[in-house]
Amino acid sequence: MIIHIVMWRLKETAAGNDKDTNARLMKEWLEGLKGKIPGLLHIEVGMDISRSEQSADVVLYCELDSEEALLYYQKHPAHSKLAPMIQAITESRQVADYRLDH
Repeated sequence: MIIHIVMWRLKETAAGNDKDTNARLMKEWLEGLKGKIPGLLHIEVGMDISRSEQSADVVLYCELDSEEALLYYQKHPAHSKLAPMIQAITESRQVADYRLDH
C-alpha cells in the first residue's frame, strides 16, 4: 500500500474567496474524487484547527493499492482538472509518498 500525503498553505484571499472558504471548497473538490479513481482505496481531507505559523491549512491523506495506482491517480482526468483550481488558491505545497509495509 502507498500512502500519499499533501499539505497546502492557502493564500489569504484568492479566486474571490477568503482562505476559509477556499479551504472548504478544496475539501469538497478533493473528497469528490472518492470512488472515481481505480486503486484509490481511501481519501481523507482535513482543515487545520491550530492555525499556527507551522501548520498547513489543508491536508490530504490517501491510501492507494500500489505505486502504479499512485501514478494513475496523479494523471487521472478527475484529479488533473482540480490542479489549476488548487494552484490558484495555494501559497505553498508539500508532498510525502511512502510505502506502508505490514
